[in-house]
Amino acid sequence: MIGNKHLKELFNYSDEDTSINQLLEWLKYIDPNFINSLQKEYVNLDLCTDVEIRYLTIISSLIDYYLQMHGLEIPKWIRDERLQFNRPYYHPKRINDFDKFKRQYTNPSPFRIRNTYFDLDAIDRV
Repeated sequence: MIGNKHLKELFNYSDEDTSINQLLEWLKYIDPNFINSLQKEYVNLDLCTDVEIRYLTIISSLIDYYLQMHGLEIPKWIRDERLQFNRPYYHPKRINDFDKFKRQYTNPSPFRIRNTYFDLDAIDRV
């Protein structure tokens, strides 16, 4: 069970892309309620299901990346070794092999250590 109410809300979205877009809005504009909840509402990975761990792995790379970009403290649970994929995860899922290869080399470490790869231009908010 995800202990953070904001992350649980995102997890419960019916569409993963919509959930990720909402997360990116909170991160880009440094939503104080969300940012504070990451520190104060501890996520106990021992209580999470495999589906929740999968979701948290995807979003933890985005959270880590944006918190670093804003010079904010990274909660310890975000860098837990369980939040890594054995096989690469690409978002969006339908990309060609060249783009997959390119992302593996151009994505910064918050993505590479988790084996999650995003189009950095697509996750940037205008």
